[in-house]
Amino acid sequence: MDKSQGIEPSSTTTFLRNQLRAALIEQRLNMTDRLARSDLLQRVMRIWLVGRPDAVIGAYWPIKGEFDPLPALHRWKEDGELTGEPTRRRIGLPVIDKVHKTLTFHAWYPGCPMEEDAFGIPKPKDTELVVPTLLFVPCVGYGPGGFRLGYGGGFYDRTLAALEPRPVTVGLGFANGLVESLEPLPHDVPLDAILNDEGVVWPIG
Repeated sequence: MDKSQGIEPSSTTTFLRNQLRAALIEQRLNMTDRLARSDLLQRVMRIWLVGRPDAVIGAYWPIKGEFDPLPALHRWKEDGELTGEPTRRRIGLPVIDKVHKTLTFHAWYPGCPMEEDAFGIPKPKDTELVVPTLLFVPCVGYGPGGFRLGYGGGFYDRTLAALEPRPVTVGLGFANGLVESLEPLPHDVPLDAILNDEGVVWPIG
């Protein structure tokens, strides 16, 4: 149940989504060409970021075979320093707010102190709170219209509902995560863009 929206999907829908989620994660973990696909998606990310005005970008620490966005973002941060931009570029990683079951973002940089959260995922330790204007979101799967299949915890949904102004949201996933038959739930909000190792999947054209 997505308690933030008060809408409970049917048991059949939940079962089918869980099955799809498990199959996609298993497929992703067993990819034999991960390195090549990751290199391509790093390139797509860097090109997509050219000309973006953002100074603070939120991302994620990759788990369960997810694409790692951090090398491309570190390159983006260094590019800003090399060009002498007046505003320092910063990267944020999520920290779970246990009370509200949302995410806040704290500054990350290579070598910064890290600790594990309640789910065993590394998070920045005692770094400053940042507010991203652009948020890269991991996709277990994604479908037509910019809709994303996540892990089912609702953290990103609740976070985006609470953030003001709402950041631009960009999904990241491998090409084999595309699910043409993915049906959004009533409360699902589409991502602003989706990138995979083949290019920009959404918006189309």
